[in-house]
Amino acid sequence: MRTLDFDFYLPPDLIAQHPLPHRSESRLLEVNATNHSIQDSFFRQIGDHFEAGDVLVLNDTKVIKARLFGQKATGGQIEVMIDRVLNAQEAYAQIKSSRSPKAGGLLHLPGDYQAEVLGRHMDMFHIRLLGNESWYDFLERYGQLPLPPYIEHTADTTDSTRYQTVFARHEGAVAAPTAGLHFDEALLQSLIAKGVQVHYVTLHVGAGTFQPVKVDNIAEHHMHSEVYHLPEQTIDAILEARANGKRVTAVGTTSLRTLESAAHAGKLFAHHGETDIFITPGFEFKLVDRLITNFHLPKSTLMMLVSAFGGYDLMRQAYAHAIKQSYRFFSYGDAMLITRAVSKK
Repeated sequence: MRTLDFDFYLPPDLIAQHPLPHRSESRLLEVNATNHSIQDSFFRQIGDHFEAGDVLVLNDTKVIKARLFGQKATGGQIEVMIDRVLNAQEAYAQIKSSRSPKAGGLLHLPGDYQAEVLGRHMDMFHIRLLGNESWYDFLERYGQLPLPPYIEHTADTTDSTRYQTVFARHEGAVAAPTAGLHFDEALLQSLIAKGVQVHYVTLHVGAGTFQPVKVDNIAEHHMHSEVYHLPEQTIDAILEARANGKRVTAVGTTSLRTLESAAHAGKLFAHHGETDIFITPGFEFKLVDRLITNFHLPKSTLMMLVSAFGGYDLMRQAYAHAIKQSYRFFSYGDAMLITRAVSKK
């Protein structure tokens, strides 16, 4: 398939620039590939779609203040986006500057700190923070929240809370798992009270999630790699649910990619790993029955993923319906609940 097969026109005024006053106030578009239905609803009613024993899988990654501004030793201005913290002092980063920094060069960062460029890693720079401060502590003190490029305002105090899920625990993401932003504590507790098994994975969303697909043939696209952790409790809950005929719902494409990466690697077991899984139409899903997700960018890998999950034609219809009904798009936008068609094998 071609990248253009996943294009559509989105009126700019449908791109949500700010979150709603309350997380669960967002709208919900229910898309069922089993009966090819599309129905309007509200996220606060998501519990109506669950029964005792169903499993809900959330990504508990925490967004770090990954954006930094500084200068090269020559005085040139730079913007540094930390993509992955490797250890206390080393990280991979994207660096915007008039000329690419060279290995051995120094970056002058806020607070009179410096980072040394160690070399290149794929399309990233490998850098080391000099001094005794760890990257996580340094970023918390001097970094800025890295809002997506389609959000036009500078991150403020509201964003510091709302561009973070209420269940965020493990630092490392440079973009939020946005489907999880719709859940508040009350909604989660109501699901648990109903007998829904709420479990977690961790996938640290990288800056590559915003990179456009630059090839015409999607088979030629190379996905960025992201780190994940799959806990034993989550695996046990999923296997028990499937044995009992219950449903597994992934909250966000990140949770889905974590689960399906593990499932396609072989026997499920608790582990840390990396995934560059690229899900496109024709992909065979093994674990996830339903997906809660936001509305995605045209021609993006995430648009390809949901087209694989819900069916290409049905997702085209769903997006056309959402645009006609003025749903809010992207990170601070509304949500979808997609039920995939049951395999006839």
